[in-house]
Amino acid sequence: MGQNKGMDPNRRFLFRRSSLAAQALVQRPPGALPEAEFVELCTRCDACIQACPPQVIQRGDGGFPQMNFKTQGCDACAACLPVCKPRALREPASFGDWLAQIGPACLAARGVECRICGEACEASAIRFRPRLGGVTQPELDAERCTACGACVGGCPTQAISMARR
Repeated sequence: MGQNKGMDPNRRFLFRRSSLAAQALVQRPPGALPEAEFVELCTRCDACIQACPPQVIQRGDGGFPQMNFKTQGCDACAACLPVCKPRALREPASFGDWLAQIGPACLAARGVECRICGEACEASAIRFRPRLGGVTQPELDAERCTACGACVGGCPTQAISMARR
């Protein structure tokens, strides 16, 4: 059998590029700079993670902070912004180009009455319109969606995710 010689350090940049593409699919804390700038500036110090009252900012791949909405959403309190000394997070405390996305696993899409996501959405971005002869379906108003993630954790089928607009 061949001997495992490890990775050639001169070829690590190949993984960094593909890693940046994968990280672009990860939702960063509110106010995060564009991905390439964020990764360049973020020191992975965990200050934003520790400052987050609802604890929705968590350490992700490569040690970079990312959002985890499994238990609750982000209230955009901006506690993470002033503790970010390298300024990878800046005003406004928003998720800019992110949007909730309702997938096919949605119970309402399967004919089961469920409005949990709409009830969790403080921005009223998810509404249910009456439908003749069937279960009301969720409709997402992209203009109202703040991408706070409040709708994600409560979904019993995990049908809601965040995606770039």
